Amino acid sequence: MTAAISEGSSPNAPSMRVERPQRTLRELTLEKMRESIIERYFKPGDRLVERDLCEQLGVSRTIVREVLRHLESEGLVANVPQRGPIVAETTLDDARQIYEIRGALEGLAAGICAEHRGAAAAEKLEDVLARIRSAYAQGDGRLVLAETTEFYRVLFAEAECDVAWNIVTSLTTRINHLRSMTIKTERRGVEGPAQMARIVSSIRDGDRARATEAAATHVANASRIALAILAQQQG
Repeated sequence: MTAAISEGSSPNAPSMRVERPQRTLRELTLEKMRESIIERYFKPGDRLVERDLCEQLGVSRTIVREVLRHLESEGLVANVPQRGPIVAETTLDDARQIYEIRGALEGLAAGICAEHRGAAAAEKLEDVLARIRSAYAQGDGRLVLAETTEFYRVLFAEAECDVAWNIVTSLTTRINHLRSMTIKTERRGVEGPAQMARIVSSIRDGDRARATEAAATHVANASRIALAILAQQQG
C-alpha cells in the first residue's frame, strides 16, 4: 500500500523550488546594445555590422542577430535594403505621436488615480519621485530613466489601468530614447521633478481634473524639448 503524502515536507525531501537562472548572455548583450543606442554611442543612421558587433561585444553572430531582431521590434533598429541593420531614426512625426499617446494615457491614469486612490497613491509616487531627484543630483542618467519608468509603472498600477500600461510598456524603449535627450537639457533636473510633484499633489488632493492637466502639461513640456532637439539634429 502506498503511503499518503503528508502536507508537511520531510526534512530529507528534495527541494521543489525552481532556482531563477542568472541572466543569459543574450539578455546581457541586448541590454548593452539598447543602452549603447539610447546613449547615442551608436547614432541614428549608423550601420550595425554583425562581424564588428561580434568583436566589440565578444559574443557569437547568432546572439548578435537575435539581439538586432529584438531591437528592431522595439523600434531602435531598422533593416534597410542594400544596407542591412542600422540605428533607426526617430522622426519628428514619430516623436509627436509617441508624446500624444503618452499625454492621453498618462493624463487618464493620473485622473483616475486622483479620483480613486488619492493620498495612498500619492505616498508611493512621492517615494519614487524622491529617488528621481536623487538620481538627478548624482548625475546618473541611467538611474533617472529607470526611476522615471518606475514612477509611471506605479501611477498606472494604482489607477488599475493595465491595458493602458501595456501600451506604454510597448513604447518604453522609444520613450526612454527620447527621454535620454530631454533629461540632459539645462534645468530639466529641476523642472521635470517639479512638474511631476504637481501631478502627485493633485492626486493627493483627489482632484481629477487638475491631475489630468498636470500630467498632460508635463508631457507637453517634454515633447517641446524633444522636438526641438530632434529638429536641430535632423537639420
